[in-house]
Amino acid sequence: MNYTFFSKPYIKGVFILSIITTLNFSCSTSKPQFAGTSFEKHKTLDGTNFTQQRLDSLTNFLKDDLETTGMVILKDGKILYEYGDIEEVSFTASCRKSILSILYGKYVENGTINLNQTIGEIGIEEDKGLLDIEKSATVDHILNSSSGVFLEPVNGGYDKRNILERGSVTPGEYFVYNNWDFNVAGAILEIKSGKSIYQDLEEQLAIPLGFQDWNIKNQKKKYKKSKSRYPAYHIYISTRDMAKIGQLMLNKGKWNGKQIISQQWIEKITTPVIPTQTINERYGGNESSPYQFSYGYLWWLIDNFKHHPDFEGAYTARGWGGQYITIFPKTNVVVAHKCNVSTLVKWGLLSGGVSEYAYWNLLYDFIKTQG
Repeated sequence: MNYTFFSKPYIKGVFILSIITTLNFSCSTSKPQFAGTSFEKHKTLDGTNFTQQRLDSLTNFLKDDLETTGMVILKDGKILYEYGDIEEVSFTASCRKSILSILYGKYVENGTINLNQTIGEIGIEEDKGLLDIEKSATVDHILNSSSGVFLEPVNGGYDKRNILERGSVTPGEYFVYNNWDFNVAGAILEIKSGKSIYQDLEEQLAIPLGFQDWNIKNQKKKYKKSKSRYPAYHIYISTRDMAKIGQLMLNKGKWNGKQIISQQWIEKITTPVIPTQTINERYGGNESSPYQFSYGYLWWLIDNFKHHPDFEGAYTARGWGGQYITIFPKTNVVVAHKCNVSTLVKWGLLSGGVSEYAYWNLLYDFIKTQG
């Protein structure tokens, strides 16, 4: 990664470099709790629709043009391609939300969580107070970011351009990507389940899927109570463990012949709730945009990928800086992609990461069927 510091005196540059050294030294991760199980690898490319030349071109592209730190491509449930340090445990950014939606399934289906219950009935409140109309938002509204609660969250993901005046819309009427909703979604799961999100993730996913790099000690939330009572539940896992989540989704909740998450729930969370037109309106897209999305329950659904048939029915978890779990049902492919951005990039002091546009172009150029 080529860092370029903003024009500042030399002494300030030295100071920032010392911060980098300190952060790199202090940000160690705990060793895996258990060995887990590895994916089988393709022994030959025969029948995969990929060639060695194409995969070599992908490697050169990642090295020369992107800041990718880890990438895994699964084809038919086996590793087709891997790049970088796929064992490195790092920040998944907003992929955490898609992972959370998976965890909701069993609680919704056994009646522990009622999607029609209001956040007021659950006891969601803020120090600055919630309006009565805001308290009428349901869990369902929270899970597709249409609660109508326009409060600032403890972290980023606050779309100021599309935020409206508080109390101006009825819950369910207006979609805006706001981490307040997503952080509250985490709080609701913990209130209803009686467990931490990380305990649930370990029990529902890490253990049954055989995560190889999981340690609950690596998980940590972000708090800023001056903004909100509800922390961001950041999730730190490796690229190869992200790929397992993607394969579980592709398998419609089944793993090694056992139904880990119900097929009905997988289908529900990957069915559009917020239509493509609304997403285009929020973010300046239109019918001619090369990449278009709708939104389900914390998953982004790909509705148009340059009109290529391979991408029909595809969907993705996506996180700032280049964190992705993308599933292609038509071709039986899963892509897990990581960019371990530095703390200074997260703080906005340096530029870095892999942009969404670069990632989508990568998929189009190297993942689609050739010919």
